[in-house]
Amino acid sequence: MTRSGLPPHFSTGQRLGHYALWAATALVLAFLILPILVIVPLSFSSGSFLTLPLPGLSLRWYAEFFTSTPWQRALANSLIVATATTLIATTLGTLAALGLDRARLPGKDVLMGIILSPMIVPLVIVAVGVYFFYAPLGLTGSLFGLILAHTTLAVPFVVVTVSATLQGFDRNQMRAGASLGAPPVTVFFRIVLPLIAPGVISGALFAFVTSFDEVVVALFITGPEERTLPRQMFNGIRENISPEITAVASLLIAVSVLLLTVLELIRRRNERLRGVRV
Repeated sequence: MTRSGLPPHFSTGQRLGHYALWAATALVLAFLILPILVIVPLSFSSGSFLTLPLPGLSLRWYAEFFTSTPWQRALANSLIVATATTLIATTLGTLAALGLDRARLPGKDVLMGIILSPMIVPLVIVAVGVYFFYAPLGLTGSLFGLILAHTTLAVPFVVVTVSATLQGFDRNQMRAGASLGAPPVTVFFRIVLPLIAPGVISGALFAFVTSFDEVVVALFITGPEERTLPRQMFNGIRENISPEITAVASLLIAVSVLLLTVLELIRRRNERLRGVRV
């Protein structure tokens, strides 16, 4: 390898192509990320309007967010819904992935497609369908109804991540545990769950983010008292664009970066464990 990190046998054309690819990748990333990063400095503005350059620096809008009753209620609702959704979706998604992995059903692929359909169907269609299904049951305007709807949206992410982890799972370890007299529940919690834990944790994080950031379904089935943080932001943008929204958006960006970092650490740990097992 040369100092540039390229193989020494690369021709001039190959080197130019390599650098051009890196430059194009950097431009695409900048195009996607820079509009998001502009929000962060605006959240520290001391002015009452979204203007650049900033009239001054201040933590005024962060203080407004943490002392505002509507915003704190919306944050509490989002945390409640996202936490409950994560627990239910992780449990159901893990069990579904295990069942599909072991099952020898003729319609297995069709069943998997049905489970993953919430990831494919446009969210507006899902929201409309959920609303008309919930309305006769009296589940609109309740956090419980929103939790059930978000669970439907989050389960596919858990199924995908756990199913991917099960691809490298050695079933001989389950047989070994059973041969030593361990009941199925003990085998699951002592052998299976620790080995597939990276996929389960990744799925749980995806489920949490899916619920915490979702706004379309929340617009259809929640009332004024059940507003989540994304819906509160949507209403704020529609009614009065305030720098307070940029403070909330900056906090959400920080949370997303933190969760992505955790996912990357889990992925690397999983790769190391697979290397050791191999």
